[in-house]
Amino acid sequence: MLTLSGRSIESRNLPDNPARMVMRVSDRQDRPRALRAREAFLVANGDIPDGFGIYIAFAKDVEALSSVPCQTKTMILPDDFGYLADGDVLRIWAKSSEVRVLYRRASFHNHFLLTERCNHYCLMCSQPPKNIDDSWIVDDVLAAIPLIDPSAQEIGFTGGEPTLLGDNLFRILRAMKSYLPHTAIHILSNGRLFADPEFAKRYAGIRHFDMMVGIPVYSDVSTIHDYVVQADGAFDETIHGILNLKRLGQKVEIRVVVHRQTYARLPQLAEFLARNLTFVDHVTFMGLEITGFTRANLGSLWIDPADYQDELYRAVSFLADSRMHVSIYNHQLCVLDRGLWPFARKSISDWKNEYMPECEGCREKENCGGFFASAKIRYSDHIRPISL
Repeated sequence: MLTLSGRSIESRNLPDNPARMVMRVSDRQDRPRALRAREAFLVANGDIPDGFGIYIAFAKDVEALSSVPCQTKTMILPDDFGYLADGDVLRIWAKSSEVRVLYRRASFHNHFLLTERCNHYCLMCSQPPKNIDDSWIVDDVLAAIPLIDPSAQEIGFTGGEPTLLGDNLFRILRAMKSYLPHTAIHILSNGRLFADPEFAKRYAGIRHFDMMVGIPVYSDVSTIHDYVVQADGAFDETIHGILNLKRLGQKVEIRVVVHRQTYARLPQLAEFLARNLTFVDHVTFMGLEITGFTRANLGSLWIDPADYQDELYRAVSFLADSRMHVSIYNHQLCVLDRGLWPFARKSISDWKNEYMPECEGCREKENCGGFFASAKIRYSDHIRPISL
């Protein structure tokens, strides 16, 4: 598991104002001078060019900073950050010397948390909501977008509930379209605000070439869905939101987290989706991430994935037979019915994707989705290496 946030071992001459600095990492000595002030130069060996906003070294390379002028802004980071490379983007809190990696150029799993506020209280929420003023996040995201490599394939936006940002969400999406016109956008949302036709029209008005909203639908029964998300009336607003988005030609993905409260009616949910929302662009069935509220509610949520293979197989098969695009995320191949393997994807973000000791010697390890790092708390009793 990669370290994405932490504190510097030592920092010097960092300013109190601005309190946060969003900077692109560079290891190139030929960077144009006009760009250097907003960049953090990785010091290793060789000549150290001047003009960069800050100079960073890892603990193993700390001696390389000895040739940096004494009044220069510097940070020494733990070697856990040694994966940092040219083109990555950091947020640095000057006062506390905290560092957060916002974007990694070499990764296909880059996303931004836009807010911790939410109008749901999902039983298995991996990012428990907080009723706080975190509007400063928008400023940091807007500062980071121009620093992202234009060749980035996709950027994700999560929460909390991103649509609660209102105008600021549209500011971010317009900035993405302006600075990264060839980068796909994926937004995780509960979809409820799109039930407002005017809000849905503003979203569609961005006219982005590849923008998708991933929206959860946990049951074909409204009361079950509302119970899982802990919000009365959520099901109706979510379905209306999906209909509004598709009416406007927008891409929509349906996400179904499978657990003890949702697995039994997976076949009925699949039939509901195929008959009423056959025009959505993707449906995915997802395994639990055992973090956040999931830990607190694990007793009422956990079911061994091996025990719901019949329901999952029937649901996926029905959707596939209905010519809908369907996938399975966050599941291990050794647990899945063999007939479901063509639908399984390696979906877990690379920075938190791990494998268990039982996986050693498995010939399908490279093709398997693996585990969330948090899965050490609880995972299937049926994990085993697949041999010839």
